[in-house]
Amino acid sequence: MADLREPVPYPPAKRLLDKVVSLLLLALFAPVASVAVAAMVLDAVLVPADRGPLLYRERRISRGREFDLLKLRTLRRDAIAEMRRSGGYARTYEADEANLTWAGRRVLKRWYLDELPQLVNVIRGDMSLVGPRAWPVVMVEQQLAEGLDYRRWAIAGLTGPAQVQKGEPDPVSGVELDLAYLERCRRLSGWRLVAGDVALLARTIEVLAKGEGLKY
Repeated sequence: MADLREPVPYPPAKRLLDKVVSLLLLALFAPVASVAVAAMVLDAVLVPADRGPLLYRERRISRGREFDLLKLRTLRRDAIAEMRRSGGYARTYEADEANLTWAGRRVLKRWYLDELPQLVNVIRGDMSLVGPRAWPVVMVEQQLAEGLDYRRWAIAGLTGPAQVQKGEPDPVSGVELDLAYLERCRRLSGWRLVAGDVALLARTIEVLAKGEGLKY
């Protein structure tokens, strides 16, 4: 296997795919995003405890660099305050129904609509459409302590091989899938890598269409 202790290639063809597809998806999903925001606004009107900003930012890692990952807010304000006091991150708090807003429980998490603003992160160049998921800083530090440092060298992704396994009866380790994908990034030419990315994006859309995100 190639040495991962150097930046994983991010060829021009993959960059082009990221920009073009992200812009197209933003346009395509604009009506869906409008519905999601309308649900959040209605929630805020009816449930005072759920009020707060529409967007949520969390520091994540991509190729060893910290950036603000954008999400539609699913957590209640008190849960966010507690999370920041404890030094935690959204992933663990979102697993508890009590921490979610009504819109977060019933609309956003089920179809992963809270992830839509990350298309802006892709357009900015913070991350790619496909790659290892962008983890919070504390999770990356824990992984580094275990001897796995590939998130220091790889562009993070909105989706990846590990994410399209949802519902599989015998899923493969996410680390194994991440490392196999990064090996492909080093080995394949730009357009062959793009073809694989397109296939992963198609499988991601299938997962989204099933509405099998968090259910409460």
